Amino acid sequence: MSRPRPLPLDPIQEAHRQWVGHGWGAVADGMAAVTSLVRAQQIVMARVDEALRPTGLTFSRYELLQLLNFSATGALPMAVASARLQVHPTSVTNSVDRLEAAGLVNRVPHPNDRRATLIEITDAGRALVAEATRYLNERVFARPELPPDRLRTLLQLLAEFRHTAGDFDTGEEPPRWAEPGPVTPSDRMTEQT
Repeated sequence: MSRPRPLPLDPIQEAHRQWVGHGWGAVADGMAAVTSLVRAQQIVMARVDEALRPTGLTFSRYELLQLLNFSATGALPMAVASARLQVHPTSVTNSVDRLEAAGLVNRVPHPNDRRATLIEITDAGRALVAEATRYLNERVFARPELPPDRLRTLLQLLAEFRHTAGDFDTGEEPPRWAEPGPVTPSDRMTEQT
């Protein structure tokens, strides 16, 4: 994976210096934190896009396929998929349209609710999401650019940030990031349709 040449200075640190110099010191750390998160997201997404390029999937389509792959039946109502992925239903519909055209998912009637439609992963979808996961695991997730202890700290800080921002509520204060361990069948997402 190719990397761009590093800049000779940290532009976010320079922006922080400028914020302080212009009298905005009280919010300079917040500006630097937000800007750093946005830049980190850009770096990570560039790596994800490059890893997924051979599969033809975008990350949002990959997430939808993996969500279906992890479900107990391989199918979920569109509304559940939208909620789990934390995206607008229109975004899920657009992803499903593309994935269905590629033969990776099917829309099927909900067996218990005539108003609802299920999204069901196909065998081709399972094969492609397995290939994409292998690429992501090898090329992105195995190299998070931080040593394990610092990565755990980052995960905890981001969980606290997301919890405080209302992203989720587990009832814990503050949320605790679980220690890594072996994955068991009960760890699999078992959404019932």
